Formats: sequence, C-alpha cells, structure tokens
Amino acid sequence: MKQIAPIPVGEIPQSHHPFVIAEATEYFAGKRGSVKKRTPAKYDLAILYNPDDELAPSNKKALEKFVKAAESMGLGAEIISRDDYARIAEFDALFIRETTQVNHHTYRFARRAATEGLVVMDDAESILKCANKVYLAELLVRNKVPAPKTMIVHSDNIDEIAPTLGYPVVLKQPDAAFSQGVVKCENEKILRQRVEEFLAKSELVIAQEFLPTVFDWRICICDGQPLFACKYHMADGHWQIIKKEAEGKLDFGRFETIPVEIAPRHVVRAALKAAKPIGNGLYGVDLKQTAGQCYVIEVNDNPNIDAGVEDKILKGELYRRIMDVFLRRIERKKAGFEDE
Repeated sequence: MKQIAPIPVGEIPQSHHPFVIAEATEYFAGKRGSVKKRTPAKYDLAILYNPDDELAPSNKKALEKFVKAAESMGLGAEIISRDDYARIAEFDALFIRETTQVNHHTYRFARRAATEGLVVMDDAESILKCANKVYLAELLVRNKVPAPKTMIVHSDNIDEIAPTLGYPVVLKQPDAAFSQGVVKCENEKILRQRVEEFLAKSELVIAQEFLPTVFDWRICICDGQPLFACKYHMADGHWQIIKKEAEGKLDFGRFETIPVEIAPRHVVRAALKAAKPIGNGLYGVDLKQTAGQCYVIEVNDNPNIDAGVEDKILKGELYRRIMDVFLRRIERKKAGFEDE
C-alpha cells in the first residue's frame, strides 16, 4: 500500500528545488487564492422531479432557474426523485414539479411532507381537489364560478346529455389531465360509445357543452396572486391545445404569454374566484372566452412553468416570486404561525 508522509528538506530531490522555492515564496507572500467558503443555506427546499415525465410541468432550464432563485434567497434547493421518499424529513419545504395524481407517489410525497411539518406546494388537498373533475365541477357551481353547462353523468341519465348540452359534447374522465381522458362527441352513436367506455372505468363522468375557441386562457396564480397570463392556441387542425398523433407523438399549439395586467379583467377575476376554494398554492386556471363572456374550464395544480414559455414576461422574477412564497411560509412556520 502506498503512503503519504512528510520528508526532511534535505531529502527533496535537487531537480524539484525550483518548484518548491516558487511555491513556498508564493504561499508566504499571500498570493495563493483562498478557498471561498459557501454560506450555509438557512433552509432546505426539495424539488420533486421526474426527467422521464413526458408532460412534466417544468423543463430542465426552468428547474435550474428555480434553484438559482432559491439560492439567492438563502434556500438550499435540491432536485430529488421518487427514490428520495425516506429523506423528506431532511428538508423544510417540498416543491412538486412532476405531474401529480392521487394514486401516485407525488400525492404520497405531499402527504408525508405535510406530516413532517414541511411547507408543501402543491399540497395534498389541492391535488385531490384538482384531480377529481367531478368534485371540481361541483365546487365551481357551488361557488358561482362561470363555467360551461355541465352534467355529472351516470348510468341512469345518459339520455339527458344531448337534450341538455346539445352536440358536440365534451366528455371527461374524473381523473383527466393535460387533454388526456377528454373526448369530443359529434353525434349520439359516438356519445353512447364513449360514455359506456368511460363508465366502465368510473361510476361518474363529466359532460360539458362544447365551446369552440382558437385559444384557451391560462391564468397562473400563486398564494392568491396572479403571476402571468398565457394564451394556449389549439394544435393545428385540432380542438385541443395538445394533439396526440397516431405514433404517440404530442403536437402542441403555439403560445402567447402576456403581462397579467393587460389580460381582460373579467378573465383574471374569474380565475381568482375559481382558485380561491382550492387553496393558496400554485394553480393554473384554464378559461375560454367567447361572445364577451368567459368560462372556467378547470383548475390545475402544478401548472406549467417552462423556461422560454411561461417566463417570457417576468423572466427571472417569476421564479423569485414563487421562491419568496416558500421562504415566507417557512419563516412563518418556524415562528409558530400556520398559513390561513
């Protein structure tokens, strides 16, 4: 085994003397660069992410910007995966940047983090409310939020769909997300076929009137404050913003991100009204605007924040605002306060 040990000066080989003299002279002259010590983070933030998630709510560049914004505020940010479930208690906060589902590790992470006293966004309750489209539809009606005409369909009221909503009609599975599990039915034959398929998987299905628009509004809200507005245009030749090709490839429509201050006021007001009963997390409210009216389609937890898309207007400030919410909530929790 090789060992490292000091040797007397007299044993330094003659050929090494110039190097040793130069290094010693530089050291005693104080010219050697000192190692810069990194200031320890005051709090630790875990960002849950899956690089294989086809529809991940943030791309890698956005994650880098979240980490940078966090560190500028004294938050030590670490990207974690589902394999880090046992480490949750090491952190002060959890930020989920992965597609959430109820019967999924993202929901388990949110619940475990809350149990351990972490600040969580989005929290398990928000995931539950947004994931269940039946509950969400009833919640919007109960809070008098403008929405398309909607029916909760079951095996006994199938015949009432067409007379109530007309054609085309949009059907949604209770756990539909990112345009998946959502179909448009043009006639009675297709409607009955699709309803039977959906009811084979769930006792209840959402049916809505079809509102044709060239784009959907997305208002992003965090901690009860609107951050940005985005127009997601329909994919070419399709009625949704995402079109899945036969070979499985996803085709997205173009986008326009604008300052929330210049978005139509009634659209922003409707979005805020829809998000309030969900909670005070990070939400994306989807709306359609037609004939001077706007209608809330749904509220999404963990909305898309991709570098080069949703940050077009606020740029780095978008990431700082979200990280500031984490910092304030962590400090309140450490001080013994609970968020309302």
